[in-house]
Amino acid sequence: MSAEPHPSAARPIPARERLIFALDVPDLAGAKRLVTTLGDSVWFYKIGLELATSPHYFELLRWLIDHGKRVFTDLKLYDIPATVAAAVRQLRDSGASFLTVHGDRAIMEAAAKEKGAELRVLAVTVLTSIADADLKDMGVTTGVGELVELRARLAVASGCDGVIASGLEAARLRAALGPRALIVTPGIRPASSQGGDDQRRVVTPRRAFEAGADHIVVGRPIRDAADPHAAAAEIQAEIAALFE
Repeated sequence: MSAEPHPSAARPIPARERLIFALDVPDLAGAKRLVTTLGDSVWFYKIGLELATSPHYFELLRWLIDHGKRVFTDLKLYDIPATVAAAVRQLRDSGASFLTVHGDRAIMEAAAKEKGAELRVLAVTVLTSIADADLKDMGVTTGVGELVELRARLAVASGCDGVIASGLEAARLRAALGPRALIVTPGIRPASSQGGDDQRRVVTPRRAFEAGADHIVVGRPIRDAADPHAAAAEIQAEIAALFE
């Protein structure tokens, strides 16, 4: 008998919006083509640094919202608090639902103060491409799991709405943070995925939700599939079976 999703997942999130697709393409035209291809299989899109270095980031953000989609602006803001605060003020009325910042206390507090009523600020804990050995190379003696929890607790205490964290740490974070904090989990690889990329701390969609994640972020397994719509629809069906 399979496990049920963590009870925290009872928050009122439509099942179809639990999948966030990472729209990691280089230009506006390619992004629009892919969104059109995905159609009703994806309702929530993450637009990050690759598109942020194109001249059309905010045009795409508005286009997605005008087409009934939700948007996650994955900009991982990291600067002095006054600059981060100013950037969040610019974004809070853009229609975006989520924004990422790095897990420095002053940065998170500045972002939380300026986010307004609709924008949710999520703190990056530890990137899913980083493992214990990488932390050791950086001179960090704390293990990944402990560091993620420390940063997540600090994020919530600083006023953030939640965190970005691997599904490997989701259960630990749900226990530490309680039911209200959002946990958004990247590094998702469907059971059928062949892997072979730079993501190291990965889990399946089911495992992420069973551990307490609210949303999962999936990129390459959908984008690089022979049929992206079918790949997204398959994940959506798995989510629907868990939550509906």
